[in-house]
Amino acid sequence: MSRKTRILIARLGLDAHWRGSIVVARALRDAGMEVIYLGNQNPETIAKSALEEDVDVVGLSTLSGNHMILAPEVVRLLREKGAGDMTVVLGGTIPPDDIPKLKAEGIAEIFGPGTALAKIIQFVSAKAL
Repeated sequence: MSRKTRILIARLGLDAHWRGSIVVARALRDAGMEVIYLGNQNPETIAKSALEEDVDVVGLSTLSGNHMILAPEVVRLLREKGAGDMTVVLGGTIPPDDIPKLKAEGIAEIFGPGTALAKIIQFVSAKAL
């Protein structure tokens, strides 16, 4: 019997926009994944929890404009702790000009508002193999 895909979902910093992260977390759970939902957290707590929970994917959510600082910091901390191969994805309202910069910093994929849940599930499932 194979292990379920494990994904950690967290909102970056003090972002109070919770609805998107909850909808995505439920969709991933309903698709058969094990979801660890942290709510609002700082990069240090997210990276530490990802390692402790032995997740396959880290899903970050933000709508408050902190993505250029906090999302790359999660990736940096994971690399620093020897988990640089862990997939990190980001969801939220991200300006198009920021997307290539975030991907260069190690964010595997970015899902903007209106992204089909099936697309997110497919991407996470493929990255967890």
